Amino acid sequence: MPNRMISEVIAGQILQTANDKMTVLAAAKAMVESKVGSLLIVDDQGNLDGIFTERDALFRVIAKGIDPATTPLSEVMTTKLQTITADRPLGHALHLMYEGGFRHVPVVDGSKPVGMISARDALGGELTQFEAELHQRDDIAEIL
Repeated sequence: MPNRMISEVIAGQILQTANDKMTVLAAAKAMVESKVGSLLIVDDQGNLDGIFTERDALFRVIAKGIDPATTPLSEVMTTKLQTITADRPLGHALHLMYEGGFRHVPVVDGSKPVGMISARDALGGELTQFEAELHQRDDIAEIL
């Protein structure tokens, strides 16, 4: 599983990006709508400037009593990033997450984001199968 290449893991991903002027509230709504735990923050040229995660929202905004409706991402996003390239094994990304104490690693080509690896990706197909089984169980319960 960790020997899978990052390029395999991110194949078909739709990047969830925002600019640093977006408010925390708008970002949180975008994350909920897209069912993701983070947004890649890019500049006008598409270069990676930072990342905003659900943990940033919790620790840097909510816990500090900052107004998410008026606070731009530039004030609370993470800018000191660990990134990885798509030609590395997933295990390397997991090691970065473990060592750094975070759950998301942007995948880049130069300064441009091309994907996102999350701790959840380590479960790969097993997680997908489990989620499908849960949905199937819920569907059966509704029928009965």
